[in-house]
Amino acid sequence: MSDLAHLDGILYPPIEPYETGELLVGEGNRVYWEQSGNPDGKPVVFLHGGPGGGTSPWQRRFFDPEAYRIILFDQRGCGRSTPHASSPESDLRHNTTWHLVADIDLLRRSLGIDRWMVFGGSWGSTLALAYAEAYPATVSELVLRGIFTLRTHELEWFYEGGAASLFPDLWEEFIAPIPVLERAQLIEAYHRRLTDPDPAVHVPAAVAWAKWEASTVTLLPDPELVASMTGPADATAFARIENHYFLNRGWLREGQLIADVGAIRHIPGVIVQGRYDACTPIMTAWDLHRAWPEAELVVVPDAGHSASEPGIAAALRAATDRFARNGGGAGAGVDVGEGVGASREFAAGSASGASSDVASGVGSGAGSEAGSGFASYAEASQA
Repeated sequence: MSDLAHLDGILYPPIEPYETGELLVGEGNRVYWEQSGNPDGKPVVFLHGGPGGGTSPWQRRFFDPEAYRIILFDQRGCGRSTPHASSPESDLRHNTTWHLVADIDLLRRSLGIDRWMVFGGSWGSTLALAYAEAYPATVSELVLRGIFTLRTHELEWFYEGGAASLFPDLWEEFIAPIPVLERAQLIEAYHRRLTDPDPAVHVPAAVAWAKWEASTVTLLPDPELVASMTGPADATAFARIENHYFLNRGWLREGQLIADVGAIRHIPGVIVQGRYDACTPIMTAWDLHRAWPEAELVVVPDAGHSASEPGIAAALRAATDRFARNGGGAGAGVDVGEGVGASREFAAGSASGASSDVASGVGSGAGSEAGSGFASYAEASQA
């Protein structure tokens, strides 16, 4: 199911890129990028999840190929970018949030784009917020999904035991590679194993790390997703990069992305969030919405974290379709009442991206966009 046939009635048909290339970003890193859709269309950049997830062809399908110039790229160390973080010569010292922010803007300038829509989910939402707050003049709209800002309690929820209350069986598998005396600080304990040069040490740790995430990002179990994320090379790159970022708290001040949201409140934005997201719980999307009431909050009532879940995919396509029609604008295409920003629920039944099956919200909002991704399958899931 690598083609995600269950989304055929919701997203646009598969397309191929009309151009691909590598961007030399420094420190020996080469970043893969591609363009698809309409070369004269509205530019949109897709920021994948993880960090370390990489992009996948199905992620082009969130965007109308006649309306959008669709840019995907693999962040440093993952996907088709080199050196790959699974390789012995990989050096993550020059792989930080702010290196990636600089890479995004270098790509924009290299492609001759003045302003573009920024679409990011999970870790992609983190990176989208960091980029937009650093370069607000270059962002026309934001579409964000599965909000994650690397605050301490967000990381502790998923990696230090909070989510174990929902998945005690899966949690036992996650902590199995770590000796009992090291389990008080699991991110640090995993770091020691993931950076060990011996494959007999780092590969099992990487697979356990990736399996924990893949097993918990959808509302219902998805064995195919788990299998796609636990191949040794991709799991090693994914786990090493994620752990590197989480150990360093993303090189962000505590609460920085929400505290600094004033820099982007004028940008039309949409926040899409699964009600039962166990990876990046709705509390963070709600905190962002309260700080940025102009953005529309779309709560999908029957979804977890992954962008491949039908309700989330439909809500994301609805946002991109709206911005393709009118370029954004406060409250564009939203039928809600008065109040502090827009908040609504989007059901999986509203296929084809139509914004019909929604519960009424609390206010008038603006629009923007988001997505996410992981290598070869439905990995718009990673945090």
